[in-house]
Amino acid sequence: MQVLWLVLSIFLQQSVSTNNLVLDLPYGSLPIIDLPAKGLCAHRGAMATHPENTLVAFQAAIDHGAHMIEFDVHLTSDGELVIIHDNSVDRTTDGQGTVAEMSLEELRSLDAGSWISSEFKGEKVPTLAETLAMMPINIWLNVHVKSTSGIGGLVAKEIMRQDRMHQAFLACSREVALEAKAVSPEIKICNMDRQSSNWDYVHLTEEYKADFIQLKGEITEDYMNLTKYLGNRNIRINYFGTDQPDEIEMLFNYGVEFPLVNNIVESIKVSSSLGIPPAVPIYR
Repeated sequence: MQVLWLVLSIFLQQSVSTNNLVLDLPYGSLPIIDLPAKGLCAHRGAMATHPENTLVAFQAAIDHGAHMIEFDVHLTSDGELVIIHDNSVDRTTDGQGTVAEMSLEELRSLDAGSWISSEFKGEKVPTLAETLAMMPINIWLNVHVKSTSGIGGLVAKEIMRQDRMHQAFLACSREVALEAKAVSPEIKICNMDRQSSNWDYVHLTEEYKADFIQLKGEITEDYMNLTKYLGNRNIRINYFGTDQPDEIEMLFNYGVEFPLVNNIVESIKVSSSLGIPPAVPIYR
């Protein structure tokens, strides 16, 4: 089974087909899965064309071949994990209030789509459970934990429950990372405790033994030194963020593996032109 899967996986990674593959596998029985070595991360899903951090935005990102999808997790007043970027619901729903002071039922009553277009009227604030459940098993999941104390362990448990440990990582503070590691020492972490310069950030990420780093700021030739240093330490490299074709090409040339983009619909054309085919989603 594993040999067959490896052959199939290599073929699918090289294919530009948009057909999906569904594997009839029980939970806890995933074979070896090849995740993308590099590609584009859809920031909050296909947020340039769809309401950010919603299931419809994530599906659009999947359909266009995103190699990684980033989304933001908050904790509600009744201890539920929901996907929304801001501390408040004001910008991205038809409601008002602070996420941490609202129950899941209150959040689910809001319209999270109409602010972009009437086409998305009735789109809901999704839960982490719903979001993980819809994802392919062969792309990276960049789980940005926005709340602080008490949330890391809960997120780790849900990732474990849904057999997503192979592909999901927490982009979070050191505090949240330690909470998650207490639940599962194997969970992957992207250090988000950024310092005053990229080299400070790199050294802190190494000290924390994180699996990912998310660089940001001006793109310079020094990135080649940064990425070589990080690569020698098996730290994977994201960049926040750009949709500029010349910058995307520059980042890949400098060794960055996953630039975050807002417009995955257009930016995937750029990565494809650089020899990085869209991801072909595989489902359990």
